[in-house]
Amino acid sequence: MTVAIVLSLAAALTYGICDVGGGFTSRTVSPWAITVTGQLGGGLAMLAAAAGTSGTVTAGHLGLAGLAGAGSAAGTVYLYRGLASGRSTLVAPLSAVGAAAVPVFAGVTAGERPPLIVWAGILVALPGIWLVATSGGGPRAGTDLAAIRDGALSGLGFGVLFTAVGQIPASAGLLPLAIQNAAAGLVTVAAALALRQSWLPSTRRAWFGLPIGVLGAGGTALFLTATHAGSLTITGVVVSLYPVFTIALSVLLLGERVGRWQGLGVLLCGVSIAFIAAG
Repeated sequence: MTVAIVLSLAAALTYGICDVGGGFTSRTVSPWAITVTGQLGGGLAMLAAAAGTSGTVTAGHLGLAGLAGAGSAAGTVYLYRGLASGRSTLVAPLSAVGAAAVPVFAGVTAGERPPLIVWAGILVALPGIWLVATSGGGPRAGTDLAAIRDGALSGLGFGVLFTAVGQIPASAGLLPLAIQNAAAGLVTVAAALALRQSWLPSTRRAWFGLPIGVLGAGGTALFLTATHAGSLTITGVVVSLYPVFTIALSVLLLGERVGRWQGLGVLLCGVSIAFIAAG
């Protein structure tokens, strides 16, 4: 189980780096273009990696990969739409908590029964993730049904991503992750066209998404490996702690400040990791 936790934390760190890089680049480039080039980079990287590894892929594995890709795209689309509405203090926490809660529900439904101390860690993690993702706004942010909808659907999308990836066996190799990126790219482009958003990488800066996508695909590969070493209930929660790394890197690299509620959230996430590791 320790291996699964370490790999999940490594995946969370990778996602945190991608969030910082993507967010910084999106200040001057359409986030849709960054997302598309990122998915292209991730897909090509996983395709190259799959060519050098063995694996037997079934129709079921491809279905899970497609579902994971759709979940990833939906999570990103609704997150961006929610953040664009200016209600990040509500949308981001709901998205992050949903990303953690869906794998827990799926794992328990599948019959996973973590020890009591692990459950304590999971319960501590959820408010911790919420507080870390509040962007300093605290828990008193106002209520907005549209923001709640976007945040909830984003969390559901990312939760589906983690859950579907967690069902892909080691015997399938890495090809399903290439399929996942391809599916995510197609759904993202379709959503951008439907919402009339600019998605074509028409500037050189938009192609910065390529290395971000390669790194993100590596994070998903780490998470996939983690699920083979431990339960989805635990790995899904640990990987959803990625906002902690996003905040930490933003402080170290971009000079951003941590609000008191975010600081409390980081503390709760640390306690959560300790409890889960102890189990």
